[in-house]
Parts: sequence; structure tokens; C-alpha cells
Amino acid sequence: MLDRIKASLPSLAPAEQRVGKLVLQDPRSFASLPVSELSERAHVSKPTVVRFCRSMGYDGLSDFKLKLAGTVSEGVPFIHRSVDVDDKVGDVLVKVIDNTVAAFLKYRNDASTHSIERAVTALLDTYQNRGRIEFFGAGNSGIVAQDAQHKFFRLGINAIAYSDGHMQVMSASLLRPGDCVVIISNSGRTRDLMDAADIARKHGAMVIVITASGSPLAQAGHIHLAADHPEGYDRYSPMTSRLMHLMVIDVLATCLALRIGGAQLQPLLKEMKNNLRSKRYA
Repeated sequence: MLDRIKASLPSLAPAEQRVGKLVLQDPRSFASLPVSELSERAHVSKPTVVRFCRSMGYDGLSDFKLKLAGTVSEGVPFIHRSVDVDDKVGDVLVKVIDNTVAAFLKYRNDASTHSIERAVTALLDTYQNRGRIEFFGAGNSGIVAQDAQHKFFRLGINAIAYSDGHMQVMSASLLRPGDCVVIISNSGRTRDLMDAADIARKHGAMVIVITASGSPLAQAGHIHLAADHPEGYDRYSPMTSRLMHLMVIDVLATCLALRIGGAQLQPLLKEMKNNLRSKRYA
């Protein structure tokens, strides 16, 4: 959460930057002080403190302080450790799992439920209005986009995934108001994805981005779902960010399934499972 605030500071208004710096200086105090004292310490108005919390994707000051308190008090019981060329199998096993668990717990503490709620609502509106839902990603993120399409497809939702930059630009050009595109990127700096996001917005489609805070892509979408995890490219490193993106997609798909309702989905999923039984050995 603190890393995300630090990364987002340059994109905030000057007054909100002062609130963000106050959080970074002493997060424990920020989580416990009343809004009047917070505004006085940051030399801003009380509404500015609340506005900063909402700019970071939270419902308001109470929601922000609750997540902040959880971050500074609970922390993460594992630290990121890069694998080395001379690591034994047991060392690699422990490091890969610990890094993944640490990233997941950090996301649980930092995630903005407000942003996720907005994303689920946008996807549900598109589904109910029979709009197009598309997933864009490049490289590893392209695999995540395909996984997302598969998860939504199983819910009876007409979705499609593209990992080719030309196809993304072409498809974005065909989007219209009422459609929704989810763009996934670890760096948030891939030119093809930025181009697709700009075109989709120009044509009135809802743009949801799953990417790093403070990146150009994070600013290009209507809704930003922060997924912050550093990757070490100078040595052997598992792509924990890809697993985090898959988890975010799981959260969206699960929430959307609950919104659609079991009465509609259960018969569909049951029939699908029955039809698949003939494809398996007894």
C-alpha cells in the first residue's frame, strides 16, 4: 500500500501530494489520528484528505485508514528473495512459494475494494446490456488475458482475448459505448496496450486496467486495479506478477458470478460439467 502511494504521488494534485507524504512519513499515526489533525499536519483542508483517499481508490478516509492499519500492523511474514544459480531444489521451492505468498498477502492488504467494486459493476452492466467484453495483454499478460476469457466464457459471458498488438488496435477501433475492455500489463508501459487503451476510450468504451501504480497505463483507464510487484530481470526470477494478475481476474470473475446469480449460472455449469464427463476416462 505504501509503495503504491509513493508511486502515485507524481500524478496527484499538489495538496493531495502533501497528504500522501504525510502517510509515508508516519503511517501508524495517520491511521489513528482524526481528520482535523491530519489536515492540520498536511496543511490542507479536511475535504482534501478525503479526496486523497478516494484518489487512491478507497471509499473514503475510514476505508483508507482501515487498510492502512492492517498494512502497518500485520505486515507480510515473508520477504522477497531472488533465486540464485547455485540454489538447491529445496531452496528454490521455498523462495518461489514464499515470494508468491508474500505478494498475495500484500495485495490482500493493499487492494482497493472500491476500485474492484467499480470494475465488477462495469462488467456486469456490459454483460446485462449485451455489450462486448474484451481482454488485452502482451507477452505473459497475454496469457492472463486468455485465462480471463476462459473464466468468463465458462460463466456464459461472450468475451474475447487478444495478445497481438495489431488485433488489439483493430478491435479497440470497433468498440462502442456500452462495451468494456480489460487491459493487463505488469509494466504499464507497453506501447501497443497504451494505443489500444486510448482508442477504446476515444470510442466511448469502458477501460479497466490491471497494472502497476504510477505507470502511464494506470492513468489511461477509467478504472485502475493496482497490481504492484517488483520483478528482477537481472537474474532468474519467477513471474509472480503474472500469478497476481491471475488472482485479480479470479476475484473479478467470482464477484461477477455472484452478481449474475446462482439461479442463472448453476444449471449452465452443471450441464457443462455433465457434457464434459464423456471426454474423460472412467
